[in-house]
Amino acid sequence: PAETPSFRRARPALPEGGTVLDVGARAGAASLPLAPPAGRLVAVDPSAEMLAAFRELAARRAVPVETIEGPWPDVAPQTPVGDVVVCHHVLYNAPDLAVFARALTERARRRVVVEVTDRHPMAWTGPLWRRFHGLERPAGPTADDAVAALTEAGITPHREEAEPLDGPGGFGRRADAVAFLRRRLCLPADRDVEVAEAVGDHLVEREGLWSFRPPGRRLVTLWWEP
Repeated sequence: PAETPSFRRARPALPEGGTVLDVGARAGAASLPLAPPAGRLVAVDPSAEMLAAFRELAARRAVPVETIEGPWPDVAPQTPVGDVVVCHHVLYNAPDLAVFARALTERARRRVVVEVTDRHPMAWTGPLWRRFHGLERPAGPTADDAVAALTEAGITPHREEAEPLDGPGGFGRRADAVAFLRRRLCLPADRDVEVAEAVGDHLVEREGLWSFRPPGRRLVTLWWEP
């Protein structure tokens, strides 16, 4: 991925050869760019498939990695402490943000760096739910909600915002992107044409890949010291 405030806030807290703990790691987009200076990565994710992809990518870069399969914070007690804990685009799914964030803090020696978008990544589909189902969907949660919940839990995060940088990723075929969104909208396959019409300019092609790029989205980096 391109350079973001999240990487710029994580690197100064890493000693040469230090350990990064990546919670909700997926294939490693939040932690692999930190090696070096990191000399060891620990990845936590509930998906065995994603952890296998993480190990493959880390092996290509000759980065030592340990993977732990399971949901956070359930597996926190068996997870090693890291100099820096990173957690990108996971907070949206935390049922209890206070418990989730405290577990991140307890596993960090020097810093916790969290990245989210200013609004829930699927908030932009609200008009589509209204159009197809007559349902009003919430506009959040937002980054402001996350900061408020963290503060209530006794954590005072620093905050930095940036425009999202469009990196690689997406669907090879436009039809597959439309079908993905149609399934998210709980619609049958015969509604693909209507979904494609409704999504309009939010579906764009870059470098041969189709992805959803709603306007006005911003990245938010939150970080704090344990």
